[in-house]
Amino acid sequence: MRDGLGPARVRLRGGAVLVELADRFGEQAAAKVLAGEVLCADGTAVTASTVLPPDAHVYLYRDLPDEVPVPFDMPILYRDENLVVVDKPHFLATMPRGGHVAQTALVRLRRSLELPELSPAHRLDRLTAGVLVFTARREVRGAYQTLFARGRVTKTYLAHAPVDAGLTFPLTVRSRIVKRRGCLQAVEEPGEPNAETVIERCDPVYRLTPRTGRTHQLRVHMAALGIPITGDPLYPDVIDVAPDDFSTPLQLLAHSLEFDDPLTGVRRRFASTRTLAGP
Repeated sequence: MRDGLGPARVRLRGGAVLVELADRFGEQAAAKVLAGEVLCADGTAVTASTVLPPDAHVYLYRDLPDEVPVPFDMPILYRDENLVVVDKPHFLATMPRGGHVAQTALVRLRRSLELPELSPAHRLDRLTAGVLVFTARREVRGAYQTLFARGRVTKTYLAHAPVDAGLTFPLTVRSRIVKRRGCLQAVEEPGEPNAETVIERCDPVYRLTPRTGRTHQLRVHMAALGIPITGDPLYPDVIDVAPDDFSTPLQLLAHSLEFDDPLTGVRRRFASTRTLAGP
């Protein structure tokens, strides 16, 4: 781990490592070899003369992109030897992806808490704020991630959105949602439903209870009803927002979650201390 980030693992075709990395990834990769920043599986540095067989692995640290700092705090709601639960702010991604690397909840926490094995048990969209659970140790990671993956966690979200007098609540929305690589928006398509959300009106907000976990599910379902979540730059229409513009947060909050702890059997409940600003 370096600056809260683990190295990228590269499987080799075999032969001179310097030549292969330069061929596949360009001069930057070759420069990392010459600077001693590429490591073999045993931790020794790759040199200009290193030759490895096919399917061997080497490890290298990526260069961090220039990122706009997300100017919001991330309070810790709970911490023990197994879990770290935080109140994630809007605009902060859960974990590194694309141009968001250092400015992510995972990297921030690894650095501040000095927990190199910290890993998210689930994810929140970058634009969604609220309760986010991390595991602190590799040994317990699978138990908690399985809990979330199998839908054994009760999640409650709050959202600001327009009022439509023609809709009667509570209502359950079921549809088929597909998110394709390279597309900003997820879309609803004909076919067997794979997404289900219970929506209640609790003036002045909506309470949303997802029974599945598709990408952008709550945002897609609210927009499909004609009541898109306030401040949403993707649904129903894509709005270009500058990377340093934090003025209009998405009014969606992962307010609380509950589950039976897979290690102790104790009922856990965590709730955000954040409130929504409204329109």
